[in-house]
Amino acid sequence: MSQREEKLRRLAYVARRYYLEDQKQSDIARELGVSRPLVSRMLSEARELGVVKITICQPELQTSQLLDRLRLSSSLQGGVLVEDGADDEATNRCLSQGAVQLLGELGSHCLGVGWGHLIGQLVTWLEENPQPQSTVTHICPLVGNASIPARNYQSNENVRLMAQQLGASPHFLYLPALPESLEEKQLLCSTEVYRQIQAWWEEMDTALVNIGNYPSSPDFASLVRYGSLLQQERTCGRLLVYYFNETGKIIQSEQDFAIQIPLDALRRCPRIIGVCSANTSVRALRGALRTGLFSHIVARAELAKALFTEM
Repeated sequence: MSQREEKLRRLAYVARRYYLEDQKQSDIARELGVSRPLVSRMLSEARELGVVKITICQPELQTSQLLDRLRLSSSLQGGVLVEDGADDEATNRCLSQGAVQLLGELGSHCLGVGWGHLIGQLVTWLEENPQPQSTVTHICPLVGNASIPARNYQSNENVRLMAQQLGASPHFLYLPALPESLEEKQLLCSTEVYRQIQAWWEEMDTALVNIGNYPSSPDFASLVRYGSLLQQERTCGRLLVYYFNETGKIIQSEQDFAIQIPLDALRRCPRIIGVCSANTSVRALRGALRTGLFSHIVARAELAKALFTEM
């Protein structure tokens, strides 16, 4: 080994101990039997000779590159990726702000809104940060109302509050998300109330749709609606009250009596924004993107990054 090679090897060893193994310069000096100032000079020389290359990654640049990768690997046209907050609540606030920001950037006018944890958080964020200059003029629910008291699943109330904070006109769906049976669903979907909301679904230029995990809470009578089909198909996520697996297949059952926007009507919407909460899993996001439904995404940057690291 030449003198130069030996020197580079020694510099690399010192650099590895300092940069990768988090050893103090004084500890490295003691290990090698040299002074701490000499270790400092060796680290400087390692940088000068290219043994060490330091890269500073700007968060904005990283998220832009992640969005580019997502666009290349899916049907996405764009979106907003946010950094994690101090806790899930703080992260969800950032995601809510990102979703509202995206609606403004897209110039959305007629908006369809799903339900779920992040939709509820978004409504709370809007109550604290009204957007009277929003481009949104009409808002309608994409799914009926749940029988549970959780605000996140009170579709009409969320639409009312969002419309109030965005200066838009609300349109309501006065039907349950989960009627008693398939026969009751068919009866309810033949009413004038349903036909009116159908007309607004056809007018939508943007849909805001939750991407959640499976199994989910609430369960939305999945056993009655699907039997063992969800398990057989290896379901990993949920959008509205539809379920999908990691290949992007949306699981459909002849016994499904949920009242929500039909898939063919949803697909006709020009822009569909998938919103992920702080706890949306990688599997759920991967499966959702593979459905080909979504044109835009709002998610944690770390979640998007995990899509590529786990492939």
